Amino acid sequence: VQLQASGGGLVQAGGSLRLSCTTSGIAFNTRDMGWFRQAPGKQRELVAAVSSSSTTNYVDSVRGRFTISRDNAKNTVYLQMNNLKPEDTAVYYCNIVTDVATMFWALRDYWGQGTLVTVSS
Repeated sequence: VQLQASGGGLVQAGGSLRLSCTTSGIAFNTRDMGWFRQAPGKQRELVAAVSSSSTTNYVDSVRGRFTISRDNAKNTVYLQMNNLKPEDTAVYYCNIVTDVATMFWALRDYWGQGTLVTVSS
């Protein structure tokens, strides 16, 4: 299993970033996928999810600012992040999601290294 997230960096508040996560070993085309984030001292949270048929869902804190998408031919999931806020600062990971409609996910054994997003005020 490989979950390789990239695209993070330092950006000013109001800026944008596009994250990518290239996967292997997970039967990507059949999986619901999500972007998670973990800020220092906080629990990991699921912020955006996309089903195998490209239905999407978001937590309220990012709805309208973030857009999740997927390319099944490339086994890759993306997260376009606009109007970034300092509270978006975290390490971002992708992984499998159990149910997109309810944003339910189960803890997985493997998470990859993630990609750090830092938003300055």
